[in-house]
Amino acid sequence: MPGTIMQVLAGGFYLLNKIFLFLSESNKIRKRFWRINAWSVYLLGLPFWTYIFLSERNWIAAALELGGAPAMVMGLVYSVRKEQKSLRWLDHICIIAIVLGLGYSLYDFGGIVVINQYLELGTVTGFLIGTYMLAKEKPGGYLWFLIMNVSNAALMAIQDYYWLSVQQMISFCFVLSAYISVKRTVSK
Repeated sequence: MPGTIMQVLAGGFYLLNKIFLFLSESNKIRKRFWRINAWSVYLLGLPFWTYIFLSERNWIAAALELGGAPAMVMGLVYSVRKEQKSLRWLDHICIIAIVLGLGYSLYDFGGIVVINQYLELGTVTGFLIGTYMLAKEKPGGYLWFLIMNVSNAALMAIQDYYWLSVQQMISFCFVLSAYISVKRTVSK
């Protein structure tokens, strides 16, 4: 089981991502600044989450975490460039990672037979769709992140990563606040 420092780094960087995304939605003048920081800390947390997922045999989540890196890079590139030019090859990497992670999980466990796998599927679906949509600045991505946060909080709790479970619920609050903020802006 990875130590407390690994958990703090994994959870801390991803929590900062959610805080910065919230700030990007609530401070339109500095939106680009907060978006760049959000995607940067997201990438910094990636290796720590990947290690935790791998150490617990959460193959689906680990593969998607690695496969989601291109979507994170895409979000950062879009934020820096201020353009939304499609990068199709990034989409293909994400899909390949999902297929490999799911395939290995099915092989390792002999099918989808443990609750962890269901929670991983919720985590990865919310992560992939949410990250992809937010990279393209689509507010619906926040709703997918809510699914990711709930699934991952439950997964971390049943695997005795209580700090990470609490961090996911705090992230949930920031994601929900960001969604509410962006919807208020759109409706004005």
